[in-house]
Amino acid sequence: MKQAQLSKIELCKLKAFEHHPYKVQDDAEMEALTESIRENGILTPLLVRPLNNRKGEYEVISGHRRMCAAEKAGLNTVPAFVSELNRADAVIMMVDSNLHREHLLPSEKAFAYKLKLEAMKQQGKRTDLTSRQNVDKSKSADQISETDSGRQVQRYIRLTYLLPELLKLVDEGKIALTPAVYFSYLSAEQQRWVHEEMKRNDCIPSVSQAYRLKEESQAETLTPEAVAVIMGKEKVNKKETLKIPIQRVRKFFPASYTTAQIEEEIVKLCETRYRTVITLQQ
Repeated sequence: MKQAQLSKIELCKLKAFEHHPYKVQDDAEMEALTESIRENGILTPLLVRPLNNRKGEYEVISGHRRMCAAEKAGLNTVPAFVSELNRADAVIMMVDSNLHREHLLPSEKAFAYKLKLEAMKQQGKRTDLTSRQNVDKSKSADQISETDSGRQVQRYIRLTYLLPELLKLVDEGKIALTPAVYFSYLSAEQQRWVHEEMKRNDCIPSVSQAYRLKEESQAETLTPEAVAVIMGKEKVNKKETLKIPIQRVRKFFPASYTTAQIEEEIVKLCETRYRTVITLQQ
């Protein structure tokens, strides 16, 4: 591969990476980045590859947030390293350059891992993600992720089989990874039944309920009626609960206090603070 060349490229010539899995949010962080670029310019060049089309366009491999911020800041050109990469190499570099980000959504990881796996297959590299019994399991984490094990990578990839409505709930933290993985084995129609039941009863299926749904689906006995029965057996997840590790608050209360007494005192403190705030606002 030739050494990447640093160039100034017109923003109108840049295209987002095809099927880019990472979301570019127009939030406070984006506003701060835009202001920084407006004042100091782009300090870290983008990484792009030429598309070799008639328009002379480039595909962004790394730097989608910087590209968006540059547009908001009113720049016409951006500094970028131009590298002659094939599609598979570009995918792997694009995925790896973003996996270090702090706040990755489960959906972002899911589609990123899936893209990288497909790219590695094109390169002819072996992974244990499709034939785990025939390949050393320890290799998968090194090949796909430096932080997640091969099994965990598999679990994330399963999320790509979820309906958008369910995947959104995973990203919002309302559905945990394990039940989400179980849901991924349901057909699209069966997932719709589950989502409709969740909306109807304002509930989130527990891990055991999600596993039961998967079992019924694989046994080809899952129906809308069965979904209602399974999800109606447990109500523990119907209301949101707040859990605080007891060691975080134990030191603030007498040693003789039970957890129930501590909980009651915390609620009283919250009520007192609430009344104080209301009084100050009047």
